[in-house]
Amino acid sequence: MQQVDTSYQLLTLFADGGFMMYPLVLCSLIALGVIIAKGWTLWIAHHDSERLLGEMEALSASGQLNEAVHKAEETRGPVAAILLAGLRRVEERHTGSDVVKAISTTGSIELGFLERGLPVLATVANVAPMLGFLGTVIGMILAFEAIELAGQVEPSLVAGGIKVALITTATGLAIAIPVSVSYNFFVTRIDQLVADMEEGAQAVLDLIWQIDSTRGLPAMEAE
Repeated sequence: MQQVDTSYQLLTLFADGGFMMYPLVLCSLIALGVIIAKGWTLWIAHHDSERLLGEMEALSASGQLNEAVHKAEETRGPVAAILLAGLRRVEERHTGSDVVKAISTTGSIELGFLERGLPVLATVANVAPMLGFLGTVIGMILAFEAIELAGQVEPSLVAGGIKVALITTATGLAIAIPVSVSYNFFVTRIDQLVADMEEGAQAVLDLIWQIDSTRGLPAMEAE
């Protein structure tokens, strides 16, 4: 059975696609790097957040502030950052409004970090098909130019230009489709992390309530 050299075929397609293949390949490499980095970051953040939130429920119920701070310091991700910001304010005996402000500020910073790279994916998803269509126009121009120079219409004259048009269009769509799917997937994961961040903020507020209730018992008994 004859083995097909796929690498040679890809290089041939790249060469036949013309100079528009260079920006298309550049777009694909940029998108691939962002997808790998963003996928790893979100997986780590989501995985650690689920575990931390489960531990925080138990710690909140028992009012173990020091242990909660220790757990938040050991965990990576936006939920841990929000918990740590709020718990440190609680340790320093700040008021409830100070705690809420710290949580809100940290949440805004972490959300910006989570969304980093998404504009790049959105840009690639929009630009890649347009680059492919631009290659299509260039290919058709080359085809009509060949007809004009020859003074007659023959399949061999227009085949090269049409080939350029089809290759660049297919390449642009092949890049845009997976990038668009990745973008929507990441947006969904970030929305889930935002929900986890809100749950983490609520966990801090529950812990504050638990601590305040515990501290208030002696005073109530004294009265």
